[in-house]
Amino acid sequence: MNKKLDTLSKFLSLVLRHKPEAIGLSLDAEGWAPIDELITLANAHGKGFTVSLLHEVVATNDKQRFAISADGTRIRANQGHSLAVDLKLQAQTPPEILFHGTATRFVASIRKQGLIAGSRQYVHLSTNKETALTVGSRYGVPVLLQVDALAMQQAGHVFFLSDNGVWLTAAVPEKYLKFPEN
Repeated sequence: MNKKLDTLSKFLSLVLRHKPEAIGLSLDAEGWAPIDELITLANAHGKGFTVSLLHEVVATNDKQRFAISADGTRIRANQGHSLAVDLKLQAQTPPEILFHGTATRFVASIRKQGLIAGSRQYVHLSTNKETALTVGSRYGVPVLLQVDALAMQQAGHVFFLSDNGVWLTAAVPEKYLKFPEN
């Protein structure tokens, strides 16, 4: 993704996942925003968005963070919200093992309280070790945690699969985590 698209993608993440009010945008209960309103407000804030640029950002985002509605008039983030939105996800049975990447500085806290969503709606988990490690590396030296997801689900924890393949759950208690050997 080129620098302009990367900048626009980060801007979309901000307004569709965390702070739509930063540009005066309103999201509906499911996190959708009208594309024409988003473009107008973004351009009023100097972003230089067009419909074709927006579609290019959505199509080329390596994490597939965004979705455009079937009728092409609305856009939303697939997951990662710090805002309360109902993505209308259905509970799913997860794979036996999922992964979570974090930074070494968070491990002591995770050993005490497990994985918590923090400011997000859900804890994000991956089926792919490399993806989890990449996410963890954003915050420092990465650590790969293994999650006994199927055992969690069998104990009553609920899992969702976002449209971009990220597994979501409210929290992961410490007893379902396997830490790397030190």
